[in-house]
Amino acid sequence: MNGNSSHNNQKKIAVINDFSGFGRCSIAVSMPIISAMKVQCCPVPTSIFSNHTGFPEYFFDDYTAKMPAYIEQWKKLGLEFEGISTGFLGSEEQIEIVKKFIREFRTERTTVIIDPVMGDYGNPYPTYTADLCNKMKQLVEDADILTPNLTEACILTDTPYHDGHWSIQDIAAMAEKLQEKGPEKVVVTGISQGAFVANVVCTRSECPKVIRSHRVGSERSGTGDVFAAVIAADAVNGVPFEESVRKAGTFVKRCILRSEELQIPKTDGVCFEELLTTLR
Repeated sequence: MNGNSSHNNQKKIAVINDFSGFGRCSIAVSMPIISAMKVQCCPVPTSIFSNHTGFPEYFFDDYTAKMPAYIEQWKKLGLEFEGISTGFLGSEEQIEIVKKFIREFRTERTTVIIDPVMGDYGNPYPTYTADLCNKMKQLVEDADILTPNLTEACILTDTPYHDGHWSIQDIAAMAEKLQEKGPEKVVVTGISQGAFVANVVCTRSECPKVIRSHRVGSERSGTGDVFAAVIAADAVNGVPFEESVRKAGTFVKRCILRSEELQIPKTDGVCFEELLTTLR
């Protein structure tokens, strides 16, 4: 190698999430999307699934015990990351591993993007005990960008969830509470508003903004992972946050529409491959 060769000459994002071989979610979504946006995606698998848990049966291998040795090799290589992005974390031990990863690899040019995948429709996922929820609250303190849905925002701020109408003021108040924990930028995603779906964007330098789009198709696996991947790549590429949220929401919507056209089963996620070349 010549004197200018380095493992760190290209922008990189470390993505810490599970890997599913089928179903278009988690790392299997992040890698192609981040790569299409001209950033190298470096995955850290937390577990391996043949297909995600929305299917009746699946193969599963917990990778927690292997993660430290895996990460140690990256330290030996001297890898540096412009982004660190996290998704579903299944145990307190995994959250501790992630916190240590952030401490050891974060530099002044690293953006930490945390998607606190904890629950939906007002309920935490079965694995999310009270202790695990508290651990996630601690991890949130390390985030620069946080992308919770409404349920997760409620859990993280100890706000009672209800099925009725949520005012933008109430959602913005939760986002501000989350910012007090550490994140500079928060987007509360997927808020149902009749025929529309809204994302509420909050930064410390600007007033909260609401980005709405018409609801299309039906709920599908992996759309949150698609959204978070676009946000992560844009963050290290210097795209303004509001613009990035609009781009991510529009891309997810187009992917849902194309999946409906092709009659893709809901469990199979969105066929983002059909639109990958439109991402910049």
